[in-house]
Amino acid sequence: MPKAIQEFCRDTRQPVPETEGQFARCVFESLALKYAVVLDGLEELTGTKIEVLHIVGGGSQNKLLNQFTANASARTVLAGPVEATVLGNLLVQVRSNGELRSLADIRTVIRNSREPGVHEPIEIEAWRDARGRFDEICKGKTTA
Repeated sequence: MPKAIQEFCRDTRQPVPETEGQFARCVFESLALKYAVVLDGLEELTGTKIEVLHIVGGGSQNKLLNQFTANASARTVLAGPVEATVLGNLLVQVRSNGELRSLADIRTVIRNSREPGVHEPIEIEAWRDARGRFDEICKGKTTA
């Protein structure tokens, strides 16, 4: 993967990462920018403004990626819970047992289980510029 990243960066005339830190930064920034592209596409398709992005599961533990995502998307990111799958499965079973009445009740229990990490967007103009470069680089390329 590092060689593929370096080759892509060379081909697109971008700085080529050499160190582990540079690779990590490149990957995290790219992921955050792609998330922003996808969110914008979802808004366009649904006609609904997405104000807050909830990141759950293991990815919610990466504070740097969550902050980059807030910056790139210009949206608040709420991170957590880490154990979302387990909580979801458990609470669906609790509901089927009659102890919770609705999906809204399940969401309330999860929301009250812990405070999410909150990441507010910063450096929005710099990230907007990066988004423009990202969009230009990705034109015509498959970036699934």
